[in-house]
Amino acid sequence: MSRIAYFRCSTSDQSVEAQRHALGGTFDKEFSDEGVSGAILAKDRPGFAALLSYVRDGDTVCLYALDRLGRDALDVQSTVRFLLDKGVMLDVRGLGVIGRGAGEIVVAVLAQIADMERQRIKERCDDGREKAREALRATGRTHRGKASLGRPMAADSAEVAAWRKANGKSIRETCDHFGLSKATVARYCAAG
Repeated sequence: MSRIAYFRCSTSDQSVEAQRHALGGTFDKEFSDEGVSGAILAKDRPGFAALLSYVRDGDTVCLYALDRLGRDALDVQSTVRFLLDKGVMLDVRGLGVIGRGAGEIVVAVLAQIADMERQRIKERCDDGREKAREALRATGRTHRGKASLGRPMAADSAEVAAWRKANGKSIRETCDHFGLSKATVARYCAAG
């Protein structure tokens, strides 16, 4: 019977070390997926796939949070059910050990609540974008006073592309001339 930790960090402000510290204790084995979105099904992530191959009946998988398993309720529930069917228990920080029966119900409810919250966030974002579009059409500015919906332009893209072409300069030289990042100059020159 092993205690196994699984860590998933999808953004730079998350870290395996922070999750390990929050879980405390020691583990017989650790698996992680760094820079991997929760939108990717758990079984399709390299670290989690390795965990699935490793775990055995009687093992306990320790998680920082249920959302480390997946972004939507169906993926979380199917992953939990798969582990429970293998005889593996889950120990989720703040929830405790999840096993058959009542544990499955708790996971189902929490996953549905998280799914509903993500849906509400998406609806709020969509609503904000629509308000911005309407205001932009009516006034030339978004409802927050911005000149466009997208990323603000650091410079006139046509001017940057034309200068680079006319002077036969590299992207790096164009970056230095305009004080722009390499990615911005490459984007402007590809579009122009």
